[in-house]
Amino acid sequence: MEVDLVIKSKWIVPVVPREQVLTDHAIAIKDKKIFAIGPTESINTQYQCTNITSLNNHILIPGLVNAHGHAPMALLRGSADDIPLKEWLEEKIWPLEGKLVDRQFVFEGATQAIAEMIRSGTTCFADMYFFPDEVAKASLAAHIRVQLASPVLDFPTVWAQDADEYINKATQLHDDYRDSELVSTAFGPHAPYTVSDAPLQKLSVLAEELDLPIHIHLHETAQEISDAIASDGRRPLQRLQELGLLSTRLNCIHATQLQEKEIESIAEHGANILHCPESNMKLASGFCPVAKLVKQGINVGLGTDGAASNNDLDMFSEMRSAALMAKVVSEDARSVPAAIALEMATINGAKALGLESDIGSLEIGKAADITAINLDSINSQPVNNPLSHLVYCINSAQVSDVWCSGVQILDNGALTTLNLDKIMQTAETWQTKVVNQLSHNHG
Repeated sequence: MEVDLVIKSKWIVPVVPREQVLTDHAIAIKDKKIFAIGPTESINTQYQCTNITSLNNHILIPGLVNAHGHAPMALLRGSADDIPLKEWLEEKIWPLEGKLVDRQFVFEGATQAIAEMIRSGTTCFADMYFFPDEVAKASLAAHIRVQLASPVLDFPTVWAQDADEYINKATQLHDDYRDSELVSTAFGPHAPYTVSDAPLQKLSVLAEELDLPIHIHLHETAQEISDAIASDGRRPLQRLQELGLLSTRLNCIHATQLQEKEIESIAEHGANILHCPESNMKLASGFCPVAKLVKQGINVGLGTDGAASNNDLDMFSEMRSAALMAKVVSEDARSVPAAIALEMATINGAKALGLESDIGSLEIGKAADITAINLDSINSQPVNNPLSHLVYCINSAQVSDVWCSGVQILDNGALTTLNLDKIMQTAETWQTKVVNQLSHNHG
């Protein structure tokens, strides 16, 4: 039987079933999907193919899913470091965005972020930013999968004037991309403190009608909680629950401030947590109690957040940080072992985005979103445990090849759908603008 592509690899970690490591196996791809996985010998005899990739020292995993970020903010990398979240937002980021953000900023920033993500093994990312249609264009040009969590706020920005306009634009975006292979949509109410009750209730109803996820920054800092209690006597999660938002559609981003009863409530309603460990550490926002969440059966996905607060979009370092931080916070070395950290970066993220039937694991019938990592490097020798190495040894520069929906978007370290030289030149142009604006704001 004829197939479109065969990838042979020394190791394959399919993620489902958990902890499985296949040695000397191959994947056959047909019509953009995974058609067969088996020992290399049997794939050789069963299938005919002119397009064969042989990776002798590599490990194949599902393409990584970066479940939360703000891609265009790659252009603001390093512009607001070493300050707490409130000051970071109000005194640095919002003034910069007010002066710089337009369609060009979003398209070029997203393109740069996408190049960085592809080179570090990510094939799907969720994004919450202005002009999401520009992020969609950048993603389609690069042939990467994206979920656009269209921002919703009470106050005017360059993208919309009030909550109703944000919501209308989000539903329009959903209509525009409802049949897209690579672009899906969601609602992105920014946070409980920037969106009032009426729009949140409206989103709850719309999300149900249109069958869409809701992404919201929630319980990110202690100050967010104390401000909420001061203003209406409730913790933000309680308010969301009373407004009817707590459900399997809800993606709670950050969640560093959770009480035991809140964890139980999240588990009971089947909501997801999107954990961004490095951004939380850098902004000193607190620790997400991942070990407790996992124990309660809560689905925890992983995200980098934006490059203005991380400052990279590297899901390998995020996995490692998530695993290590969970051990320290729970004071238990068994918390979040390598297999679970990998699930957080793949199938759990896919599940939070409502895409787990298509991506997140290497299974027959799923989209061929595949990342190959070259273990032929001193820091990953000897390969005593390929699965452990993925989380505790690998650095993202070892990513060699990436396929999204069967299309090769990274070939032996080289981007195939994007022009890296052009992206580097564009970044230099923005550097001048950002630095000038910073000195102007400072002055």
